[in-house]
Amino acid sequence: MNTKSENIGIGFFQKYLSIWVILCMVAGILIGKFLPGIPAFFGRFEYANISLPTAILIWVMIYPMMLKVDFQSIKNVGKNPKGLYITWITNWFIKPFTMFAIGSFFLYVVFKNIIPADLGKQYLAGMVLLGAAPCTAMVFVWSTLTKGDPAYTVIQVATNDLIILVAFVPIVKFLLGISNVTVPWDTLVLSVLLFVVIPLAGGFLTRVTVIKNKGVDYFENIFLHKFDQVTIIGLLLTLILLFSFQGQTILRNPLHIVLIAIPLIIQTFLIFFIAYFACRWAKLPYSIAAPAGMIGASNFFELAVAVAIALFGMDSPAALATTVGVLTEVPTMLILVNIANNTQHWFPALEINSKKTSEKSY
Repeated sequence: MNTKSENIGIGFFQKYLSIWVILCMVAGILIGKFLPGIPAFFGRFEYANISLPTAILIWVMIYPMMLKVDFQSIKNVGKNPKGLYITWITNWFIKPFTMFAIGSFFLYVVFKNIIPADLGKQYLAGMVLLGAAPCTAMVFVWSTLTKGDPAYTVIQVATNDLIILVAFVPIVKFLLGISNVTVPWDTLVLSVLLFVVIPLAGGFLTRVTVIKNKGVDYFENIFLHKFDQVTIIGLLLTLILLFSFQGQTILRNPLHIVLIAIPLIIQTFLIFFIAYFACRWAKLPYSIAAPAGMIGASNFFELAVAVAIALFGMDSPAALATTVGVLTEVPTMLILVNIANNTQHWFPALEINSKKTSEKSY
């Protein structure tokens, strides 16, 4: 099965994403401080607590990702299910709850004298949204950089996208309820509908239509490349808008950015090694173990940012916490890529190159 992930590496924008995020942070803060009329103008366009300009930008971010998801691959789920079981268990039965536990420990215990409890509760809400949203797009990059099996990675992503549809809302509702954060069911469901179901359906229909009319090679090698930078541009514009609303909060609490990043980074390493060692214990090949660890460690931060904005507003501490996830993701994941590439010998030598044989089986 052909997948775009066979031919991609980390692009210029993705490689330096943390730098772009910092620049967007600075630009947004300056706009919020010196040109407050701009965020005030965009803030007027809302429906059901959802910022319409932000919703448009988020669709620009998410739609190109959904184009990459090949649901035809799901028919191959039964060929080697162990890696999928590990991915599903890690992403949905472990990751959201360890994020809640780690975030609570740092915000309510370690940083209790630095971060006020009411602010900590909002930051924790943002962390919960990150923890409940496993990666669906950048994992193709991480899989490629770790020589992961591209066909298997597509199955992992496709099945996780389907699980998001049914698991994201109840998990978020449950964990936010424990945090004493009240979130209406209808707002959560509307957020998933707007930021997952609609772009997922749009991506699927586009994929099917283009492949039917132009063929797989055209879709993979030409059509997808038309959107190479669209997601990053949409993300950066969203962050500028978000930080223009967050300017006063950040200027009052600059240290909070660093403090939020600490539990997020710890969570990333923890989830990677849980999945990675589970794959080693299950005697799975490295080409499956590496992406299994990466997909749980990284986050669908676009969804987390979108839902945080929809639930709590552009100027909320929860939205700020999800944005810190964007800031920390790329450098942390590149460290994990390096760790994975240097530990291939942990897995059976004959299976390290199983990528070629597994692709034939698909």
